[in-house]
Amino acid sequence: MADQRQHWETVYRNKAADQVGWFQPHAASSLRLIVGCAGRDAQIIDVGGGASVLVDDLLDAGYQNLTVLDLAESALAASRARLGARAQSVRWIAADITQAELPVARYDVWHDRAVFHFLTDPADRARYVAQVLKSVKPGGHVIIAAFGPGGPLQCSGLDVVRYAPDALHAEFGAPFRLLRHETEIHHTPTGGEQEFVYCYCVRA
Repeated sequence: MADQRQHWETVYRNKAADQVGWFQPHAASSLRLIVGCAGRDAQIIDVGGGASVLVDDLLDAGYQNLTVLDLAESALAASRARLGARAQSVRWIAADITQAELPVARYDVWHDRAVFHFLTDPADRARYVAQVLKSVKPGGHVIIAAFGPGGPLQCSGLDVVRYAPDALHAEFGAPFRLLRHETEIHHTPTGGEQEFVYCYCVRA
């Protein structure tokens, strides 16, 4: 995991946050799904949030209890610098999500548009799902976006796993009831297209 951390630290030190392939000027789909299931006092964690603007959009929408977790401290630093004084109202965690010490039954919403498709080892995926089971409240919502069947085979030089909606939900299993899924075509800063699948579940 040290190699993974160094990889992402290098990416964020060498590229502006708005030049990485997954950059969005606004996290419209994620924000819509979160607003649809959670009040403004909800505890929300954005896993792999790094330099993503989702935290900006959530703050703008009036959400107050936000946690952003990322493996790369440099990615979190980019978000803190962008937010300025508003960054003080966000909890920032630099950690590997499969090993992080997370609170029990804390979160009303778990969101991830960045990490899960990079977990090519089934053991890492199992550890990830265990973290969700531990940290999301019963009745809480889990929003996972990963590369779809038409997505890239690699991202940022790393292998990824692509998922059809049923396969993505199957990784989480019976404790998570699938409410719906949708597909999004993401346009990269260089003009490319990437297929993302969003699965929106509730913790049983």
